[in-house]
Amino acid sequence: MNRFHTSLLLLSACFLFACGTSEKGFRPDRKYAPAELQKDYMVFRHLLEAWHPSLYWYTPKDSMSAYFDEGYAAIRDSMTEPQFRTVLSYVIAKVDCGHTSVRASKAYAHYLDTARLRQFPLVLKFWSDTMVVAANLNRRDTILRRGTQIMSIDGRTAQQLTDTLFNYIVTDGLNQTGKYQYLSTGLHFSSWYKDVFGYTDSFDIAYRDPGGIVRDIRIPIYDPRADTQRRSLGRTLLPGTGQREKGPAQRTRPLTRRDRKKRELLLTRSFTIDSAGSTAFLTLNTFEHGYHLRGFFRRSFQQMKDRNVKNLVVDVRSNGGGEASLSTRLTRYLINKKFKVADSLYTVRRHSPYDRYINNGFIYEMLSLVASRKRSDGKYHFGYFERHYFKPFKEHHFDGNVYILTGGNSFSATCLFAGALKGQSNVTIVGEETGGAYYGNTAWMIPDATLPNTKVRFRLPRFRLVVDRRREKDGRGVLPDVPALPTVEAIGKGQDFKTARVKELINNSAGRN
Repeated sequence: MNRFHTSLLLLSACFLFACGTSEKGFRPDRKYAPAELQKDYMVFRHLLEAWHPSLYWYTPKDSMSAYFDEGYAAIRDSMTEPQFRTVLSYVIAKVDCGHTSVRASKAYAHYLDTARLRQFPLVLKFWSDTMVVAANLNRRDTILRRGTQIMSIDGRTAQQLTDTLFNYIVTDGLNQTGKYQYLSTGLHFSSWYKDVFGYTDSFDIAYRDPGGIVRDIRIPIYDPRADTQRRSLGRTLLPGTGQREKGPAQRTRPLTRRDRKKRELLLTRSFTIDSAGSTAFLTLNTFEHGYHLRGFFRRSFQQMKDRNVKNLVVDVRSNGGGEASLSTRLTRYLINKKFKVADSLYTVRRHSPYDRYINNGFIYEMLSLVASRKRSDGKYHFGYFERHYFKPFKEHHFDGNVYILTGGNSFSATCLFAGALKGQSNVTIVGEETGGAYYGNTAWMIPDATLPNTKVRFRLPRFRLVVDRRREKDGRGVLPDVPALPTVEAIGKGQDFKTARVKELINNSAGRN
């Protein structure tokens, strides 16, 4: 581990990365000729076939080849970058790998960062055959408020929408929870609705009113530019008078760099102990470096030891993963036996004829050379993790009741953490199935590849991980011991139904004791 990370730092220090892409004259509606798209598509296919160690893990080779052919056949005319990305996303989703995904070109991503594009106005929470309003961008809408169940959008039911859109969304294995959660997060549904079905100036919505009656309404598309103008007028006119305010609009003091960092840390990880001193709540939204997690773990577990805390709730519902070294460190404070991170961890090659399209490919090649060795099976194995057993920490180890909150956004290293503790007698996993797989994943080193004409990027993970061969390879995530699922009522009231379920379990346990 130390040798690998030292080599990583040395190699990173030796190179300057060219990040600039000329965006002069960028046109988001530019169309690429079929020949350009076909060349990019074949580079896309060849890179996946050469490098992806799990290309046929869940999808048989003949089926995957048929999907590749289907994607190529879809390039019949010129396309914009978003149209081409939609084709690529349809194909790449068939790999069933949550770490393998299509990204916009740098120029288009910069455009999206600054453009104020029209959006589908409803942020929806999806599950099973249900969709419920979680937020409405049109704040003047008094009908489709939070908690309103939507029956259809332009005639498409929740089931029809998810059946179609799930074809473009990546996830580990056969997991569906991650796809539901993805559509429920931010403007993802809005974006995919536009790319797959297209926008008009309005949408026909069927909804269930508070009395249970299904009604129809037509709502306009949300235009952030018009909304900004209305808010600006609202700040300069006194409500109901038509007169302008006499004084300047009130301004808030800009945050200092230190304040911004403190706020970011609070949003990323937090630790509290309840007033009774019996239950601690540790919320962790990442395992990435840069958030001082080692010290945060040490201080948190020391406090629990000093105050004799009996219950610990670890909330990783929004944790998309990060460094396995940090998820492993947290595991060691809680696990009661030695454990391995990997039964097997390998990449399939060191070179390919298409390496020039892999960003910083030489660095990844050197890292792979340092970290892995070729074995008799022809694969290049990351031997350290295959051999090494991690032991529980002795100092500040927590031996009380542990409740782990999980959901569809729990992914990657978070699943290593939850999976290692699943089944331990004092651990209860509460919530929903994780978005990441229980059996293993494909990740560790994940360079971007950039296609030569459109400059569209896609993530290309190098290493296949099997955590424990004894686990069933069924394509599922880490399943909860106690499910806590959304309801229309809970969404409408803004209830944290998973935390409420944990508190109920803790109270019931205290009552029995």
